[in-house]
Amino acid sequence: MPNQWQTVLDEIKSNVSDMAFNTYFGKVNFCSEPGGVVILKVPNVFIGTQIEKKYKPVILKALKSSNIDCKDFRVAEDDKSAKTTVRRGVEIIEGDEDTNKRPIVKIPQRAPIKKDDERQDNGLNPRFRLSNYVVGGNNDLAVNAAQHIIENPGSRYNPLFLYGGSGFGKTHLIQAIGNEILERNPKMKVRYATIEEFYKGFVSSMKNKIDDWSNQWRDVDVLIIDDFQYIEGKDASQKEFFHTFNELYRHNKQVIVASDRLPSQIRDVDTRLASRLTMGVPVDIQLPDFETRCAILEAKAEMIGADIDRPTVEYLAENIRTNVRDLEGELNRILLLAEVRGVSPREIIDNLEPISQPAKRHVSPKQVVDKVAKYYNLSSKDLLGASRLKEIKNARNIAIYLLREDGLSTPQLGREFHKDHSTILHSLKVMTKKIKEDFNLREQINEIRSKLSTN
Repeated sequence: MPNQWQTVLDEIKSNVSDMAFNTYFGKVNFCSEPGGVVILKVPNVFIGTQIEKKYKPVILKALKSSNIDCKDFRVAEDDKSAKTTVRRGVEIIEGDEDTNKRPIVKIPQRAPIKKDDERQDNGLNPRFRLSNYVVGGNNDLAVNAAQHIIENPGSRYNPLFLYGGSGFGKTHLIQAIGNEILERNPKMKVRYATIEEFYKGFVSSMKNKIDDWSNQWRDVDVLIIDDFQYIEGKDASQKEFFHTFNELYRHNKQVIVASDRLPSQIRDVDTRLASRLTMGVPVDIQLPDFETRCAILEAKAEMIGADIDRPTVEYLAENIRTNVRDLEGELNRILLLAEVRGVSPREIIDNLEPISQPAKRHVSPKQVVDKVAKYYNLSSKDLLGASRLKEIKNARNIAIYLLREDGLSTPQLGREFHKDHSTILHSLKVMTKKIKEDFNLREQINEIRSKLSTN
C-alpha cells in the first residue's frame, strides 16, 4: 500500500497548488480501508478539517485513479506520531489531592520584582519570565543551561553564549534569566543591554572623557548582552568589551551573550574575544516545531487575555514557520480582524487561504548531491555509490536530509541513492539526532542551503 499511497499523493499534487499540497498533504498517511472507507492519518485537527472541507473530491478522484476501491474516506488524528515535549517555564502538575506548581528551576516564592519606578535601572523587561517562556525541542538545551545559571550564577555555564535566528526567543530567555536571578537574590546587580548601547556608551565616554565609564559595566554580578552581532567592525569597542569580559570572568561574575550567529562567524571579530565567549557553553536556539508553536500561541493569547480556540492555534502554527515574532504578529492580526468584524477568530480563519510562505527555489536532486559533494571535497559518484567510509557516509546522509526537506518522499530518495526504504529511514533518523546535538553540523547545513539558494 505505501507505493499506492505515493501514487495517490502524486495525483493530488497535480491537481492542487504547491502551497496547498505542502500545507495540507505533506504529513498525511494512509492507515487502512475497512469496509470500503479509507482512513487517513493527519498530524492535527486543523489539517484534517481542511482536507475534508476543501479537498474531498480531489482525494476521492486520486484514490480511484490509483485503483483503490473505496466508497469514501475519513480522517483521524495520528496519535502515534512523535510529539515534542512542550512545557512552560513553570508547569502545572495535577496531584492526588491538589494542584502543585513544579518549576523547571526551583525558584523560591518571593515578592514580585519591583515596578519600574522602584527597581534598579537594569534594562530588564519584567514581563519576560520563565513562567511565560515556552520550552520545546528547539530550546530545551538553552533552558537547561539557564536553570543552572539561575541557581548558581557565575559557576558552571559561564559565559553562556546563545545564538539563533531573529525572533527565535533569545531575548525573552536571557532577560528571564536576569529576572529570575533578581527574584531569588534582590541584592544582586544585574544589567541587560544591547551591544549597540555598549558601543554608544563607549563612544560617548571617549568623547566626553568619562574616566569611570568602564566601572559601570564591570561593577555587576550578571552582565547580559544582546544582539552581539552588531559589534562587527567596531574594533575599539571589541577591545573594551574584551577587557570588561576578562574582568568579570576573573571575579566569577556571570556573563550572558546573545547573537544571531557564533562569534567566529561574525566578520572581523577579534579571535581572542570569540574564543573566550564560546569557552563556557555555546547553545543555539532553533526554529520552534509545530507543537512548540502551538504552545507559544496559547501562551501569547493568555498573556493578553485573548480567547483563542485550538483550530485557530493550529492554523497559525501550521502556516507561520518563520519565527516567533511573525507568529505573534499574525495572531494579533487575526484577533484584530475578529474584534473589528464582531466574530470569533475561528470564523476569520475559516475564510482564509493558507498564508503564503516565502517561495522556495526549486533545486534538482542532482544539484543537491553535486553541491554537498563539492562542499566536502568529494565527488557526486562517491555520494551515490556504496562506500561506507565515514566522510562519504556523513555527506550522503546530509544530501538525503536536504532532499527530504525539499519534499522528496522516502521511495524517491531510495531511487536516487540506490538504497532500500529502511536504509533511508535510518539515515534520516541519524541526521535528526545529530542536528539537534551538533551545532557545527547545523552551521554546515545552513551554509550548503545558502549556496543552493544562490545558484
